[in-house]
Amino acid sequence: MPGIRQITEPMGPGLSRLWDVDEVLFEGRTRYQDLLIGRTAQGVSLFCDNERQSTEASQLTYHEALMVPAMLLAREVRRVLVIGSSEGVASELAVAAGAEVVDHVDIDEAAVRACAEYLPYGYTPETLATAENGDGTIRVHYRDGFAFLAEAAKRGDRYDVVVIDLPDENTDPAAQHNRLYGKDFLADCAGLLTKNGVVTCQAGCPTMWRNETLLASWRRFHDTFETVVYYGSDEHEWAFLTGHSAPLPDPVSLIAQQLGDVDYTPSTIDAAALRSCTTPPLAVRRLPL
Repeated sequence: MPGIRQITEPMGPGLSRLWDVDEVLFEGRTRYQDLLIGRTAQGVSLFCDNERQSTEASQLTYHEALMVPAMLLAREVRRVLVIGSSEGVASELAVAAGAEVVDHVDIDEAAVRACAEYLPYGYTPETLATAENGDGTIRVHYRDGFAFLAEAAKRGDRYDVVVIDLPDENTDPAAQHNRLYGKDFLADCAGLLTKNGVVTCQAGCPTMWRNETLLASWRRFHDTFETVVYYGSDEHEWAFLTGHSAPLPDPVSLIAQQLGDVDYTPSTIDAAALRSCTTPPLAVRRLPL
């Protein structure tokens, strides 16, 4: 039986996915997007502008694919910058991996607070309040990403890992997050890295009928970094890219070797996954750079 609500999620030209929502926990319009948090077959789930952003069942698979290869490639994870990722899971994974400072930047204060209130993963209202006050390892900043990067550069701040976790890039000229997918923003992120620092980004879907974002991200990362590592989750629909400023001859072997030497033990990634999921699709590898 259908739920009390149905959300039609656009997947590509002429194709949509239908979500049954059995209970709406929160619904509202923030300054930047329509937000809905509700119970689906995948547990409590977050939708922004009718696009599924995370679900209780799959969020750890997603966030570990985003964070773990990058943290392993960086080797040191003392200072981390997270841009977007309103649930707070990426920030918490960085802390679990030993980060001493995590700056979490999100433009949508209302969305971050709703996630803390209604999602059973990521921040709680109490941990978010501590982060908003800057009283712990995680410091939340409700700022535009470009503005925060400019201020961080003036201060001389440097990060071992910069995480860009945004809704998927699209063609909507009113979608403010698209600005944070461009070459200028990626270059600004790279400018804040420590010597062995990395930038990681959700880079779109490798499926042949919706891979435009991935192809565009692949080009931008190769224009910006000497080393680019692909990770296509084998249990989710998203691909992720990590950029390193130095040319590394065998980055995949490096991250696999580092897996046992970090404080955080992933639940959804092991050494075999790191080796099998780091070969980009043929369409990506054939792309002229």
